[in-house]
Amino acid sequence: MANSQGWKWQRMIRRRRRQQPDYRASHRSFEAWFQSSLGQALLEDQRACVSTHVAELGGARQLHIALSNRLPLAPDSDFTQHIVATPYWRKGLPDGVVVCDPDELPFPSGSIDLVILHHTADFTAWPHQVLRESSRVLRGGGQLLVLGFNPISSWGVRRLLSRRRRGPWGGRFLLRSRMEDWLNLLDFSVERSGSYFFRLPLQSASKAAGPSLLEYAGTQGMLPLGAYYCVLATKRVCAPISRRRAWRPGKVIPMPAPGTLGISRRGYAHDRVHRRDKEHTTRKP
Repeated sequence: MANSQGWKWQRMIRRRRRQQPDYRASHRSFEAWFQSSLGQALLEDQRACVSTHVAELGGARQLHIALSNRLPLAPDSDFTQHIVATPYWRKGLPDGVVVCDPDELPFPSGSIDLVILHHTADFTAWPHQVLRESSRVLRGGGQLLVLGFNPISSWGVRRLLSRRRRGPWGGRFLLRSRMEDWLNLLDFSVERSGSYFFRLPLQSASKAAGPSLLEYAGTQGMLPLGAYYCVLATKRVCAPISRRRAWRPGKVIPMPAPGTLGISRRGYAHDRVHRRDKEHTTRKP
């Protein structure tokens, strides 16, 4: 019986491993998908959205955790140093590009002023760790900009109906409210949040134009039905709590240590015997 149950557990673990999506393969196909007409339109809209959010921001270092170094989002922002992190190495990488996994960033804590996550949480097996690493490298008061696909949209319906997990349909499509909850748990305050790009997920230009009523409702903020969401959050800085001293230096009476001021344990006992004898001899009969 024990052997049969062990085989059942092994089969169950193998089935679960097979059912887990291959995010690395989906990541590579998603990068290639941006070369299509729909991908180019989405990228242009995201660049305009990021430029609007970071227009008033500035600092020393900007870190863009990108799908690829060939897909920049905010190269002209007002930051002294622009760093791009990509998970894959290829020949001819320019300066300022770091090859690393998004859940293990090779940067010191509190060294970055702005972190941009371009669908990073959608194409990783550890989205919580990605947010933790981004929070770690951010300085106090730094900003985090998160872009992710919206499951409550026509793109989310397309993902559910699509059999081929290529391009954006291989991602996890997290809810914006869930992302905001994670950020609040990591001591972030959400500054701006919204959904964008109300075009239908169709490659054909003639069929790509969505209903005008849906676009109007989305642009006015009535319905959060955009293809992707963009959340700008600020890392909160906890003020240090001043602790009162348990004692005041003016009221402390220093005790002499043994061997100081000519007093020792032996000398103290000898002094007591001498005083007792002196009192006995001077006592009147």
